[in-house]
Amino acid sequence: MNTYSVYKMQSKEGMDALFLYATEGILITNEKGEIININPSAEKLFRYEPGELLGKKIEALIPQRFSAHTQHRDRYNKNPHARAMGAGMELYGLRKDGTELPVEISLSPYTTSEGRFVVAFIIDITMRKQAEERLKDYSVELERQVKNRTMILEEAIQELEKTKKDLHFALQKEKELNELKSRFVSMASHEFRTPLTTMMSSLSLVKKYGEQNDVQNQNKHVTKIKTSINNLTDILNDFLSVSRLEEGRIEHLPERIQVKDFISGIISEMQLMASGGQHITYQHSGPETASLDPKIFRNVLFNLISNAIKFSPEGGAIEVNSALSGHSFEISVRDHGIGIPKEDQKHLFGRFFRGHNATHIQGTGLGLSIVAKYAELMDGSVHFDSEETKGTLFTIRIPQ
Repeated sequence: MNTYSVYKMQSKEGMDALFLYATEGILITNEKGEIININPSAEKLFRYEPGELLGKKIEALIPQRFSAHTQHRDRYNKNPHARAMGAGMELYGLRKDGTELPVEISLSPYTTSEGRFVVAFIIDITMRKQAEERLKDYSVELERQVKNRTMILEEAIQELEKTKKDLHFALQKEKELNELKSRFVSMASHEFRTPLTTMMSSLSLVKKYGEQNDVQNQNKHVTKIKTSINNLTDILNDFLSVSRLEEGRIEHLPERIQVKDFISGIISEMQLMASGGQHITYQHSGPETASLDPKIFRNVLFNLISNAIKFSPEGGAIEVNSALSGHSFEISVRDHGIGIPKEDQKHLFGRFFRGHNATHIQGTGLGLSIVAKYAELMDGSVHFDSEETKGTLFTIRIPQ
């Protein structure tokens, strides 16, 4: 036996050993796709007895959902070349018992005098798939935890931002309230001095004229005392209203009221405050029952009529009109007094603001800012129309 024959025999024995003892599944098919040889690892992988798969079509090892495999095989036979099978796809093999397993397959064609054949190398990747699934589950869980942590962090940031805003708002309110109190103390010390001085001097004169039995002068100074008391009351009411509004202690509690009777009662009360022949007229149109908060509405009307009295001349007319129609209640107060200068109108509802033509008239400059706040509290609106020396019209609209 020559060296070549010995090498050929050893080579064949080596190839047979490689085929029989390889841990990978190996099978060989002919051009028809029939299995002509299969190693023990492949038979064990697909759970077949030795030799049981010989002569069967390769499709016996492929799940039915891959029904297009026959066409793929025919195309491959037309241009056979070594490659991995199913690039970009998840491949599965079919066991004898009908169960499936994930696999990787490499194809290598070869040709002999007997024809063309394909060697398929099959690897069971079940363990790898399980590891990938575990890794995927871990990634999903990790992503979920990161998402939850991020959400918690975002909520904490939002809460911190809200706390920051609330704190800023509270500090701003505190600053405004302190400024309000400081300005009020300054204003009150000045505004209180005049009526108190008037009251003290008038009381002395009332006593003097009483002793002289001069009833006319005595009544004149009693009226001055009443006016001074009303001015002091106005100042205190304004401050108390602003303080309660700032602290949020006023609730809007509407109820059904007879508006005509209610407004008529307030006007009768306010007529006593009118001076120098001023007279207040009142007209109402539409249904007489409206939904209003009586305390808030009384304060609004009191402020508007009080202003009309202060800024109207002696003998001046003050017209109050109310109307209820559709879904709205409207109340208006018109005077024919000094009016509001054009340049002052944009500041009209500011705290402590007084028009430059009203500095000689006693007041806090808080009344209209209180009216605006009350209107807002009732979900209503306040509007005005004014011209200097020709009077002012204020209108409040309140939804029903």
